[in-house]
Amino acid sequence: MALSKIDVANMLTGATPVANGGTGLTSGTTNQFLKFTGSTTLASAADNAGISMAQQWRLTTSATGDLEPIASNWEINDNTGYGDIGSDMTQSSGIFTFPSTGIYLITFVCIWQLSGDSRWAEAQIRTTTNNSTYASANETYHHITQAESSSTYSSATGHIIFDVTDTAQCKVQFRSRVNNDSTSTYGSSTVQSTGASFIRLGDT
Repeated sequence: MALSKIDVANMLTGATPVANGGTGLTSGTTNQFLKFTGSTTLASAADNAGISMAQQWRLTTSATGDLEPIASNWEINDNTGYGDIGSDMTQSSGIFTFPSTGIYLITFVCIWQLSGDSRWAEAQIRTTTNNSTYASANETYHHITQAESSSTYSSATGHIIFDVTDTAQCKVQFRSRVNNDSTSTYGSSTVQSTGASFIRLGDT
């Protein structure tokens, strides 16, 4: 394989470097990086490197019984020190819309509270690719066995990687289902408890 080299002298003088007679480096924009093209061009501007979007949402108020989906009382994390990246997710009646296409890591943490026993409690991540029909993409379970004589807590965490090819069609919602209807899905407006995280990993 032939060895490619960059003309360092040209780089120092501000001239366009070349590699083995190729067209040289192509300038890009902020947050882009250089990638090899496999042709005579040494490199060219590529898509943004690293994570370009990350955000956390949470349930602010506890609610009892099945929540299919968790349709209200959502907010973006606003604790001291919280930070996010990129454009916001949007939410309406528990349906979340993505700010751009891409491959997303979605994490859902669900916390339950009950003074008693519940044989099971289920957290679901449900997705659609046609803005209509939702299917379960992740299901996690736990149970509650009362400790002492007061409220007992339990939690489950689920993860999916979701390919958002169309922001108008690809959406996500979250469900909490319980065996004992007296079980509450625990929410808080002051700390991240039941909630979801969204991280855009790269292009679709």
